[in-house]
Amino acid sequence: MKGTAGVQLPVAKTGITIAAWALTRTVLLLCVLKVLVVPGPDVTSDVSGIYRGWYEVLKTGTYPLDDVTWQYPPAAALAILSPALLPFLEYATAFFVLALLCDAVVFGLLLYAGRRPGKSPRGAWVWVAGVALLGPTSLARYDLMVTAVAVAALLAAARRPRVLGALAGFGALLKVWPVLLLVGTPRGRATRGSWTAAVVTGVVVLLLCTAAMPGALAFLTFQRDRGTEVESLGALVFHIARHAGWEGQVLLHYGSVEFLGPYVPLVSGAALGLTVLALGWLVVWRLRARTFTSSTPADAAFVAVLLFTTTSRVISPQYLIWLVGTAAVCLAFRSSRMGLPAGLILVATGVTFLEFPIGFTQVVESSPLGIAMLVLRNGLLVAATLIACRRLWAGTVPGARGDGAQARAARPVRDKELLGS
Repeated sequence: MKGTAGVQLPVAKTGITIAAWALTRTVLLLCVLKVLVVPGPDVTSDVSGIYRGWYEVLKTGTYPLDDVTWQYPPAAALAILSPALLPFLEYATAFFVLALLCDAVVFGLLLYAGRRPGKSPRGAWVWVAGVALLGPTSLARYDLMVTAVAVAALLAAARRPRVLGALAGFGALLKVWPVLLLVGTPRGRATRGSWTAAVVTGVVVLLLCTAAMPGALAFLTFQRDRGTEVESLGALVFHIARHAGWEGQVLLHYGSVEFLGPYVPLVSGAALGLTVLALGWLVVWRLRARTFTSSTPADAAFVAVLLFTTTSRVISPQYLIWLVGTAAVCLAFRSSRMGLPAGLILVATGVTFLEFPIGFTQVVESSPLGIAMLVLRNGLLVAATLIACRRLWAGTVPGARGDGAQARAARPVRDKELLGS
């Protein structure tokens, strides 16, 4: 009887998780299909308008050379063209279905991983909750497809570092940020294998894209004159300055709503400076880190994505999907110390849904409510970033506070996985 109960309990928990995923995704699908109406701007317009326009251009055999809103690496064309796999559906509907399929793949990977030795079902729950909290935007951007590649890469890191590298290299040609997945690979063979695979895969994909269509590298110059996006950390300066008589404007610029005017280049430059400092911190951490456990690649990737997202001059709502995905992989490992930062990211994701699409008019108008939502969301991102950086450093750098305890706690998990997985 005890044995039967022991088997039934995990099965029951898995069933609850699957039911939660199915229920939340049904609601999201009904939202993007406009059966259920969400207040605020139409989040599906990017797919039905911008993506569909790129699709028509890409079908002619060229990248969108005359459209500065095309700001993505060349492999992004695969995501934009993917609805052609379902020719019996209208473009936007096909895109939503494929995004949902990628969502299901991520959920399945995390659910499977959570049942292995040294792993936890928390990762699957983070994914279920995070995607739901962001609302229909989750299915209405190709970022979910990119995140699926990233999650698969991180889950493969411990046993198949070359697979991690290949997927990270391919992901970087989809939307750049997956290259950050390589920052936490263990020293030695794992790093050599994964980094080499990433370079080879990236070069091959880039050459194929360049040979297939002209304009594969046009995206490199299309972001040159961007302003500061209204939802970014730096934008808070201008939201407040508008109430003090700042004479700039809020305009749809380079595909997003941005601040343009006096001092905007200065704030944008400061954001870039913070990003450079974040890169410097990662380099120092990489050089000093010595204790690598089974969760370190995921933890380091989560920290890296947090750093580059928080310091970006553009924090679009879909960026939260990157953080939810990497946080979910972290929490799939029992040895991960990223529980609190992951929880903060879930709260920030829920606030993001309130800010976009529901309260986006308030944000664009810099109303007190709009500013409050941004202060809360961006404050949560900053807090999660600082806490995650501290925990990664403490758990991996010799002599850091808590390092010895973390190493002792993580070593049995690491050894068990290396011997039994």
